[in-house]
Amino acid sequence: MHADSIATREAIGSELIRLAVRVSGVVQGVGFRPFVYSLATRLSLAGFVRNAGGTVEIEIEGQRLIVQEFLQSLRNERPPLAAIHEVDVVEIPCALEPILEFSIDTSAVSAVSTDAAKAVPADSATCDQCLQELFDAADRRYRYPFINCTNCGPRFTIIKSLPYDRPTTTMADFKMCSLCRSEYDDPGNRRFHAQPNACPRCGPSLTFMRSEGIEASHVDTNAHGSEDALHLAVDLLQKGNILAVKGLGGFHLMCDARNEKAVCTLRQRKQRYGKPLAVMMSSPALVRQFCRMSREEEALLLRPSRPIVLLRKLLILSASETPAGNDREVAALCPGNDGIAPSVAPAIDHLGVMLPYTPLHHLLLADFQGPLVATSGNRSDEPIAIANEEAMSRLSGIADAFLVHDREIESRYDDSVSRIFQSSEIIIRRSRGYAPLPITLPVRATAPVLACGGHLKNTFCLITNDKAFVSQHIGDLDDLDGMRHFQESLARFKNLFSIEPEIVAHDLHPDYLSTALAQEIASGDGLPKVAVQHHHAHIASCMAEHGLMDPVIGVAFDGLGYGLDGTAWGGEFLVCDWKNIERRGYFEPVAMPGGQEAIKRPWRMALGYHFSNQQACGPVFQGFVDAMSKRYGTKAVSVIRQQVEKQFNAPMTSSCGRLFDAMSALLGVCLEAAYEGQAAMELEAQVDLAFAEGALAGSPISVNQLDAYPYELGLVAGKLVVSPHSILGRAMDDLSNGQSSSRVAARFHSTLARIVLDVCCRIRVETGLKQVCLSGGVFQNALLLRLAVHLLGEAGFQVFYPRRLPANDGGLSLGQAVIALAKVNALGCRSQVRS
Repeated sequence: MHADSIATREAIGSELIRLAVRVSGVVQGVGFRPFVYSLATRLSLAGFVRNAGGTVEIEIEGQRLIVQEFLQSLRNERPPLAAIHEVDVVEIPCALEPILEFSIDTSAVSAVSTDAAKAVPADSATCDQCLQELFDAADRRYRYPFINCTNCGPRFTIIKSLPYDRPTTTMADFKMCSLCRSEYDDPGNRRFHAQPNACPRCGPSLTFMRSEGIEASHVDTNAHGSEDALHLAVDLLQKGNILAVKGLGGFHLMCDARNEKAVCTLRQRKQRYGKPLAVMMSSPALVRQFCRMSREEEALLLRPSRPIVLLRKLLILSASETPAGNDREVAALCPGNDGIAPSVAPAIDHLGVMLPYTPLHHLLLADFQGPLVATSGNRSDEPIAIANEEAMSRLSGIADAFLVHDREIESRYDDSVSRIFQSSEIIIRRSRGYAPLPITLPVRATAPVLACGGHLKNTFCLITNDKAFVSQHIGDLDDLDGMRHFQESLARFKNLFSIEPEIVAHDLHPDYLSTALAQEIASGDGLPKVAVQHHHAHIASCMAEHGLMDPVIGVAFDGLGYGLDGTAWGGEFLVCDWKNIERRGYFEPVAMPGGQEAIKRPWRMALGYHFSNQQACGPVFQGFVDAMSKRYGTKAVSVIRQQVEKQFNAPMTSSCGRLFDAMSALLGVCLEAAYEGQAAMELEAQVDLAFAEGALAGSPISVNQLDAYPYELGLVAGKLVVSPHSILGRAMDDLSNGQSSSRVAARFHSTLARIVLDVCCRIRVETGLKQVCLSGGVFQNALLLRLAVHLLGEAGFQVFYPRRLPANDGGLSLGQAVIALAKVNALGCRSQVRS
């Protein structure tokens, strides 16, 4: 390079410039301003930073090269809880008078404050620095159960309104002592403007209470005060009792995870039979004693969101097992030397594990020195309890004692659930630590929209501009408590994000309570309402998450959804975009004898397949019919036959989920289901271990090693129809010929993946489409998803599946919302992002 060029470049680099920078995203309440202050001070730049509406405004002045370094570091070194969505940069004239320092200014009233797309931070687990202080005997917050700083602690669950300042949180009643106030006011302190900042002298305190409501002990709020409440709580747990503990978003019910009697008592009192319980463990080192864990799974456990992570149990092999490499069988799934009580997660090969995420959890786990069951503080299917009085009333028949505190919970939040799939996270239940962080859409909405979700695993979605705010997991809308939770949460979201919907979307099913709520809201406010087909919403949700708008092949497999023809769909092959849906294929409809009874009792579903087409199912199926007659009575089986043959109280369904139920029953895995999805989960767990591990690890040999069962694929009125009866018949043939149920289960999964490939290839020939979206609750089956993704990828398809939202009905609301926007032509162009 010539000397004059170098001189020119150096001159440009040393040129003094001033930039106006606006940063949007999760940038308030996460230590972003002190981070900017420290960065600018480190680089000897001048200017200021301040909050403005839902954004952060910065004016920065200095040499051009150093200012450019500042902009790069702004993204790369951001605080752990911050999420930058957009950075707008405009060069402005330098100040007339030299500016010698950088400052944090008071918040400004900005035009951007009218932009409803404010991002409110989610709750975050205790950071490493606070954790170190928590167990440092020399620290003034030693063993203080509410230690936090700007980088961690409660956020959304304590916010009453915006802006996010202490007076607008449930910490308003706790006046900071002089030491806490000095930290709060110091820009160089990591507790600068940490709204929940407190210590034993001025902050929340613990109380231990027996279930009869007698206060047994109270934590002294003096520095290093009494720990009687914690000691009594730990003693109660060690004696095999059940403790209700107040956390961030609600109460947990806790007991010794190694104590079978305690776990069974909890199940009986909570009326939660069979459904897996989550376990809280103190560290990854302890987790390894109970579960197999990859590096990616450990990293997920340690994220600030601290979800429940599904991990494979450590297993032992049956005494009759013969070692034969990939041909080995696992005759029984049971805990190895892990010591976890069998009733924690019976009949499945995974355990839901989370690490402690509040200081109180850390103290309990450290003192208890073992794993604790930590399940939602509610009776089965009720919303989680959040207030002390509410918990005392609703949980007094379950918990033997309560460990409560006096910091109120403003928002009701369950724990989130995730797993690692192909080295990345996929979310199964999205709640604490994730919601209400927005999802950015590929276009802008020209009118705000509310989508009310489904009936089960309900969430709602509010869209404004290019941001979709999907609520936390609300749960099943089976009663007034569930509806009240929905209404309270919706009111809070509308208030915090300043969104007043102008369009209301809901499921097509006329009997869903979410449909009734949507219609009530629309009628009350005079708003247009849009009914959205269930499976269209599943695929559109996946599309929106991945920024897809052009038509795709959608494969929607789930339990049940109201179809365009009024029947129950659930095994669908669609061609759709956000606005349009065309059903190109489906599983042949079969009778559900007894309707909902067939869902609760998979053996009835298996008989439904048999009596719908006895010839296709084959003669060997009669053995199952005889077994059910012996178990449940000849009359019961005869009634089922009549229901199917006379089409009385036996609605037809194309559901793939019901096919899983039938296969699970045929193999003797699950005849009666205590919770939704039990039969399918236990069937997946039954799969030959060597095959499943090879497939999940991506081994092409394992993926292709099993032949598919035969199935019929025909045309009915121009649509591809898959008849699965012969699959069940051949599975019964395999069993009668001595094949193990684990090998049959593996072959069943392989067959469904090949059906997906077969039908998608045929649709591609007709349409030219190469993008496939897989969604619906059935695709929470990691083995089926892995097989389908592998086979489709090998065939040249580009495959998408839900990651940031659940594949189950928890993701429906986003799909409903974008479909409604498309149907009423309320989509505009998204503005360009400048950075």
